[in-house]
Amino acid sequence: MELEKAAKALFDTPSRSFAVKLWDGSLLPAPNGAVQGAVVFRSPSALTSLFPPASEQQIARAFIDGDLDIEGNTIEVLEAVALWKGPTARVGLSAMLAAWAHRLLSSAPGALAASLRGRRHSKTRDRDAVQHHYDISNDFYRLFLDEAMVYSCAYFPTGFESLEAAQRSKLDLICRKLELKADERFLDIGCGWGALLLHAASRYRVKALGVTLSENQLSEGRRRLAVLGTASRAEMRAQDYRELPSAGSFDKVASVGMMEHVGRARLDEYFASVFKLLRPGGLFLNHAIADIASGVRTIAWLPQRRRTFIQQYIFPDSELIPIGEVCEAAERAGFEVRDVDGLREHYADTLAHWLARLERRFNDAVSLVGESRARTWRLYLAASAVGFRIGRTGVYQLLLAKRLANGRALAMPRYRAGWYDGFLELEHPVEHEVPLSAGDNWAAHP
Repeated sequence: MELEKAAKALFDTPSRSFAVKLWDGSLLPAPNGAVQGAVVFRSPSALTSLFPPASEQQIARAFIDGDLDIEGNTIEVLEAVALWKGPTARVGLSAMLAAWAHRLLSSAPGALAASLRGRRHSKTRDRDAVQHHYDISNDFYRLFLDEAMVYSCAYFPTGFESLEAAQRSKLDLICRKLELKADERFLDIGCGWGALLLHAASRYRVKALGVTLSENQLSEGRRRLAVLGTASRAEMRAQDYRELPSAGSFDKVASVGMMEHVGRARLDEYFASVFKLLRPGGLFLNHAIADIASGVRTIAWLPQRRRTFIQQYIFPDSELIPIGEVCEAAERAGFEVRDVDGLREHYADTLAHWLARLERRFNDAVSLVGESRARTWRLYLAASAVGFRIGRTGVYQLLLAKRLANGRALAMPRYRAGWYDGFLELEHPVEHEVPLSAGDNWAAHP
């Protein structure tokens, strides 16, 4: 009974807008009933995730173990938790000790955490970090990605597109911004499973090279190139961008969802490397997630720790750098900033699609990667969606020009409407695959 009383005391705050279910079946309803769902404590040991010193990792471990869960709309419940002001009640010492005793019996998902060696952001360590994330299982990623396996923010012009249509729009938007033309040499840094590479080679007839550090992505990407008949115009390599010959041999370069792995300390080196790879007059599109809340956590009431849950289990060594710092680093390398496009709402929608697909096929995910890892990814996708919804993180497409000796920039239109023409011509838009509350209209109805 003491633990039940402690749990009720922890959540007895007026700012709580989510329901709480306890292991004994009792329910602490949301004060206003606003959020459809509940945080579920399946065992007394889950209480320890909120006991001092509470941490993001502690809560994540309880969720991964299955002691803590979410019922209902995962994103909405987690968003309510993030906006909650946190527990304020003191917990009796005997209740804490009892809960800790339960917690010691819980399994710990230590094997899921990244264990990297060597100097941070060295080539070897970066390769290990990338492979920790991407070389889980291609079949696992197929469970929630679109058919082309695009693993980055989609572009939803109306908010009613399917994930497949939105990802095609995003690929085309990148190609339009770069003004890709037939037979231009195009480089895709961190090319994933090759979706942008294939799109640029088949639709824009460029001569394309993609580089990745993931063995799984390389094998699947090469298979797709061969099957779709674009192998003569596109090539994929297992190569670090720092190992490419810097002879100014590319007309256009894109980097989509890769800069997060670079790190603040190597940002100048990153942009300088790309600058050397471009011919004078060339364009570089850098698409990356950014910190827009001065380091504030998604769940702001948790204290700061050295590594976030995502850095520990999902993206080791990742860093989200504010867009202002990114622009300054690009300019130091010699680039001219020509366009900055914030797509935060689009990434919230993308993650909602991914999460809905993963939850629909969760049993398949468990069969492929085990229950602990599947739960880790469910939490990662939901927490990331919340970060974009409430303004902790953003994502930007930054278009950069390497000017000619006379200061001019080629291929830059005076009128940007051509980038977006045709995206809004759906006469009968398809229905969203996820509940409206987790998708397209959340920005208009907070």
